[in-house]
Amino acid sequence: MATITAAMVKELRESTGAGMMDCKAALTENNGDMQEAQDWLRKKGLSKAAKKAGRVAAEGLIGALTSGTKGVLVEVNSETDFVARNEQFQGLVKMIAQVALHNGADVEKIKAAKVGDVTVETAISDAIATIGENMTLRRAASLEVSKGVVSSYVHNAVVEGAGKIGVIVALESAGKTDELAVLGRQLAMHVAAAKPLALDPAGLDPETVKREKDVLADKYRQQGKPENVIEKIVDSGLKTYYKEVCLLDQAFIHDSGKSVAQAVKEAEGKVGGPIKIAGFVNYALGEGIEKQESDFAAEVAAASGKK
Repeated sequence: MATITAAMVKELRESTGAGMMDCKAALTENNGDMQEAQDWLRKKGLSKAAKKAGRVAAEGLIGALTSGTKGVLVEVNSETDFVARNEQFQGLVKMIAQVALHNGADVEKIKAAKVGDVTVETAISDAIATIGENMTLRRAASLEVSKGVVSSYVHNAVVEGAGKIGVIVALESAGKTDELAVLGRQLAMHVAAAKPLALDPAGLDPETVKREKDVLADKYRQQGKPENVIEKIVDSGLKTYYKEVCLLDQAFIHDSGKSVAQAVKEAEGKVGGPIKIAGFVNYALGEGIEKQESDFAAEVAAASGKK
């Protein structure tokens, strides 16, 4: 009986994309013969993950999970929206969110974390082999406060805590946590709808602000305005821009007569103390991923050997 080493299991996993335990079983069954082990996995339909790895995964689910003063978001992608309705995939997303809540938002650390006898990375590979689509843990984010709450909101939820858009909002306060949680959820819903870029002007990317200033200035230069007038118009235009993209300056979606800052200030009476929005994170599924357009007719023709 050949000795099955960790290096052999690693090599087989890399060549087939199958799960760690499946690779170990394949090598054991085939006395350490790598080629025979690969064929064994193929016959059992387990050597799928590597073939799927090149495919664009832009669907899937955003998972949101909070616990008191901590909260996380994770994005787990699949190739098709159909998989997002698969119970195994939904369970995978929830499990990954749970791991992130306890291990932090570093993707590599999450993938290396153990769940039972296997790592998260192995669990993803096993799901790829079972479900038959490429899947990736794309990103994760976490927020934590020393006192207060982290609240969440999931839009277009397909199952509790997982959907197409996920938001977490951290509120720092020594006030009543139940009232804070209500406000936190309202703010998370606001973020999902209004899509602020930053908490306040200081949090905006300087390049974004510069680009906005340049666009405004060029617009009025083309109209023949003098430079000293342009400067004042740009300053005024930036204030309008801040109201559109900065959370505290935005009109509160639950009461458009108030800004978010005013709504938070008013809530301090119910909460029983000062409230500070310590941060927020907004994930929309697949944002920034370049999706491939497929020609179904061409795929069918290629599969049948026709041109």
